[in-house]
Amino acid sequence: MSLGQELAPHLPFLRRYARALTGSQQHGDAYVRATLETIVAAPGDFPRDVDTRLGLYGIFQRIWASTNDNEIDEDVTADGDREGIARARLSRITPLSRQALLLTAMEGFTVEDAAYLTGVTPEEVNALVTEALAEIERQTRADVLIIEDEPIIAMDLETIVRDLGHGVTGVAVTRDEAVAQALAQRPGLVLADIQLADDSSGIDAVKDILAQFAVPVIFITAFPERLLTGERPEPTFLITKPFQRSTVKAAIAQALFFDAATVPA
Repeated sequence: MSLGQELAPHLPFLRRYARALTGSQQHGDAYVRATLETIVAAPGDFPRDVDTRLGLYGIFQRIWASTNDNEIDEDVTADGDREGIARARLSRITPLSRQALLLTAMEGFTVEDAAYLTGVTPEEVNALVTEALAEIERQTRADVLIIEDEPIIAMDLETIVRDLGHGVTGVAVTRDEAVAQALAQRPGLVLADIQLADDSSGIDAVKDILAQFAVPVIFITAFPERLLTGERPEPTFLITKPFQRSTVKAAIAQALFFDAATVPA
């Protein structure tokens, strides 16, 4: 099996991590492209003393830590996207503590693997995750709209949201319900399943909502690979079903982190 074939199954999930880390699909995908270009340029340098996924994320982390902002800005914002520039600059303030949390809670790496990726000790990873969780506790609270047609999952999401100290504006099970609830009480965050009760789409519901006002969105799906291709406008924040509570918490915290940071003081 070629190195490219070995890497292919892991690329959607690297895109998920990169987008969550940067707060932008465009900017995150640019980092993934840079990672692949680095590997193509010197395939013999790809680390073979660790498993393929860990090696891939390791190269990404090195590029993330060392790439000059302007180099990525030019790649991401070739079309003159000013928002992309703001996102690119903002992405650089994502602290190491949040990287440790995303690597362990969202990407499922062990503490030891996260230590390898971030260049610290396992003990320091634990401390960083604790720091990130403490920061989340201090985070500005938001009202959350949940778009989910499976009652048990909706209840679980509502519990997680409330445990974090956020409010819930409502739970919608169809596209029309979601839009109506969002317009009736504007949420500060949307958690949206992809497939809804009446065969309508959570993606379409979110598009309708975003046409009315801006709000950060986290999508939930059992098939993340379909929304992590890097070939079209896709979600910045994505949770895979079945999810862990820690994954949802990390995604909510990161989405609100970027949303709050882009609001003028």
